[in-house]
Amino acid sequence: MASPSPHRAVPGAPCWVTLLTSELAAAQDFYGAVMGWTFRPGSLGEDFSVALDDGRPVAGIGNVARAMGVAVSWTSYFAVEDADKVASRIRERGATVAVGPLSVGHGRAALAADPAGAVFGFWEGETLREWNIGHAGAPAWLELRTRDAFAAAIFYGEVFEWATGRPDRCEVRYEDEAVMVRSAGHTVACLRGGAVEAAPDPRIRPRWHVYFCVDDVEKAVESALAAGGTVAAEPDDTRVGDYRQGREATLRDPEGGLFTVTASTA
Repeated sequence: MASPSPHRAVPGAPCWVTLLTSELAAAQDFYGAVMGWTFRPGSLGEDFSVALDDGRPVAGIGNVARAMGVAVSWTSYFAVEDADKVASRIRERGATVAVGPLSVGHGRAALAADPAGAVFGFWEGETLREWNIGHAGAPAWLELRTRDAFAAAIFYGEVFEWATGRPDRCEVRYEDEAVMVRSAGHTVACLRGGAVEAAPDPRIRPRWHVYFCVDDVEKAVESALAAGGTVAAEPDDTRVGDYRQGREATLRDPEGGLFTVTASTA
């Protein structure tokens, strides 16, 4: 994940997203058509590429879903100082570390699943200085959709040391029936279930969901359909407190990778 301007991200903050796919060339064709991205080879070999938005790194694509035996999906990564300590915290809380921590490029990476089954990754090492939630060249929003947002906040808070009062850690706020995660004054993620004090919703399949900014949601939907994708949720206007509002639509790429395009302001 290193770049010409690497740095260390705030521990516990989102630091990267990767599409785990089984058809690298096809994924590049689809996201190039829908998002307007270009691609360059990654530093991890021929099975990896980096998506660029106007020349700036926005996401990774790895041709590893079949080899790893996982579903095609977008995966959110969080920065950590010590991958082994974080892996131990995850296991101690009844969750699963499925892969790693493994040495990857200039750092170490791992894939895990929280107690409700939502998959996420964590990364120890340098990150991209330009990659910040809500800024150009990065996803607009990361959102955990889960059955019990309050329980999820406790788990991730303990694993990533959120809400410890330290200036170098993420803060947590409970607003609009959701858990907002903030870093350096910016909201960087949201955990949503039912109301914070309500019973868990059994209809929700827990997952970390990625939102990408586009200029025109309807045009992105048309491009996705023309490129072989499908629409999981039709374009609609959405508001999440003061943090995200605007038009959005949820799409699936031809292999089933789920993501949302949004014209929102974050």
